[in-house]
Amino acid sequence: MSGEKNLRKLIKEMEPILHEGIYVFVAVASLDTVPRTKTLFEFKEDEAITLVVQKETADALNLSYEFDASWITLSIHSSLEAVGLTAAFSSELAKHKLSCNVVAGFYHDHLFVARKDAERTVQVLREFSKNY
Repeated sequence: MSGEKNLRKLIKEMEPILHEGIYVFVAVASLDTVPRTKTLFEFKEDEAITLVVQKETADALNLSYEFDASWITLSIHSSLEAVGLTAAFSSELAKHKLSCNVVAGFYHDHLFVARKDAERTVQVLREFSKNY
């Protein structure tokens, strides 16, 4: 099943879902000490492997982090070839001085935002979708 490419439909139907929990970004040299079942996201960079894990996992493994995040999923199945979705919602969030870190999965876009801004971010995204 291919994802949606129509920008108008993507924005109108992107219903944000706020997940429970606190998530953190950590950098590790290898995955030897991190159970793969505990990682939400992994990306190999030149400097290290970036992981997104739940805060309690990072604490249990003594992994350092600097940013407590909430995780929001845009529920529409967006195509990896869709044009403009990230630009549209990130521009709207920027107007409200809201930062987000975006991860594109095969089916959905995932936003990691400061915990203190999570509810406000969901409200802004819903208003944006409704008024687009």
